[in-house]
Amino acid sequence: MDFTDVSLTALRVFRAVAEQGTFTAAAASLGYTQSAVSRQIAAIERVAGAELLERRRDGVRLTAAGRVVMRRATVVLDEIDATARELSGLPGQAGTVRLGWYPSAGAVLLPRALTALRRTAPGIHLVSREGTTPSLVRALRAGSLDLALLAAAPPFRPPDTESPPLELQTLAERPLCLAVPATHPFARGDFVDVADLRGQRWIAGPSSGEDRLMGVWPGLDERPEIAHTARDWLAKLGLVAAGCGLTTVPASLGPAAPPGVRVLPVRGGPQEQRRLLLARLPQPPTEQITYVANALRTAALDVDESDESRTRHGACSQPSG
Repeated sequence: MDFTDVSLTALRVFRAVAEQGTFTAAAASLGYTQSAVSRQIAAIERVAGAELLERRRDGVRLTAAGRVVMRRATVVLDEIDATARELSGLPGQAGTVRLGWYPSAGAVLLPRALTALRRTAPGIHLVSREGTTPSLVRALRAGSLDLALLAAAPPFRPPDTESPPLELQTLAERPLCLAVPATHPFARGDFVDVADLRGQRWIAGPSSGEDRLMGVWPGLDERPEIAHTARDWLAKLGLVAAGCGLTTVPASLGPAAPPGVRVLPVRGGPQEQRRLLLARLPQPPTEQITYVANALRTAALDVDESDESRTRHGACSQPSG
């Protein structure tokens, strides 16, 4: 049996496993059983005559042979999808760019970039999806995304250790801020002193590896009191507005804060910086990808200028409510 006998189903399953990072997650995304996914991966590895996925305790990653197969599989699957669109009477989408973004980027930055693109490059069809930074990196490697907006925290290591390294561009570096209820004593000032954060109640994200305390100010010298957990930014800020606790937010979310919330800088202690990265595979980008990258870069600069204006007034955002 040679590799030309590999089925499209096996290729789709292989791409899903590489993108999702685990057999379980891939099975859930495809609506398959985990055993069905395992059988498809075993079949494609048997035909390839090589291990395509390295099984690790924290999931899977592509081997050198797996990267070769993934690169070719992405081309094949994209062509099949394009053929299906044409046969169903849909217009071709040669100008399609697939963008991934981490949650808070969708509140301010992405809408600004999309507005600019509709005006300057209306022929580009942009499709986007939200995800965590690890899942977006896997999707880039799997070829199902062209660009990804990633979040990075100190010490600013590369988002993965795969080869070749991703092309990374820093679009912005901003301080982490604190969202507080407008009725909280902190809201009377233009900043919060880090020493005053002891004993506060926090709204954090769900436990997930290194992000298990996302929403709590980093480096607190006490066990924080987690009053509520929420994955969605709007839910977190709604809980803040209701006086249920405090949460950390990127400075760029200041303009999106709902009524009843103030977003303030924190002073004292080490400066907590966060970077916004634009990532892609290290290969020449298409003209459409370049247009989208430029629009994201311009939008990030616009948000930065707004942030600097607010910072000159002593806060990450103006009072709400």
